[in-house]
Amino acid sequence: MASDNTLDLYRAAVADLLTAVDGNAGPDGVVRVAGTIHEHLAMAAMNDVLSRTPGGPQTVAQTLLREIWNFRPDEHGPMSLLATWMRVYLQSQVDVAWWGHLDPYLTRADLVNSHDLASLAALRRQGALRFRYRRQPRGLPGRALRKAERRVWPHRVPHTAGMRFPYARPEAVAWLNALGVEFRAACGDAAAPPLWVNSMARTIEHQNHLRGLGYLTVLPSAHCVGYAMDLEMTWMRRFNAHTALQRILFEHLATGEVNVIDEGQVWHVCLSPAAVARLRRDTGETPAG
Repeated sequence: MASDNTLDLYRAAVADLLTAVDGNAGPDGVVRVAGTIHEHLAMAAMNDVLSRTPGGPQTVAQTLLREIWNFRPDEHGPMSLLATWMRVYLQSQVDVAWWGHLDPYLTRADLVNSHDLASLAALRRQGALRFRYRRQPRGLPGRALRKAERRVWPHRVPHTAGMRFPYARPEAVAWLNALGVEFRAACGDAAAPPLWVNSMARTIEHQNHLRGLGYLTVLPSAHCVGYAMDLEMTWMRRFNAHTALQRILFEHLATGEVNVIDEGQVWHVCLSPAAVARLRRDTGETPAG
């Protein structure tokens, strides 16, 4: 990416585009906004980023128009849901510009057998994590236990399904550990909640599954190459700790070290290539292969 200013201009251009197409859905909506979308994506502020993605502006335009065409407010939810998905999709193209050249993890076997990823469970046993996460329960007994726990202690932990795949790139772990320390210091309260991570590495299969369940997932995704993470935000509001976490994330966003996307309950974070290079130098890690 050319500069931090490029990202600022891109995010502003995304906001302008969303305003221009707001309220349009279905085939009639596509007719009304197709020209507007192509016009905005061709502007320098957007093209500077989208031209670095594998599919380029044309693929992005096709994806947006397909979503608008297929969306039915009476079936799929309020128009705000479509607008939110479009914002997440467009802002995530920064991730794709950074990491879209990498092969994604297609299946569970691809992910768990990857030499690029570390086991979070092993790191947790070693006391090497400065953040918390939960694994997705397995089978009916595990889900029943989790349900009972939420009934007895409804706010003890975030309301999240848990990680399907508790694996992460070492650079992502190092960045989150540093963020966890920074967040704790910013809260300045021993009773403050720990940094909580809902999701890290995912497969294409799981990403499609989540979309089918109604989550704001997109493809391509930096989750599927291991450089993205979702941080719990809604739970933090119970402790009035969300403002500190948001401020820290925006500070990192401003440096160009990460991309940050507000997805509601979670805030999505993707490491930039520059951040990964720095973390590798700091930790002595070298890319696999």
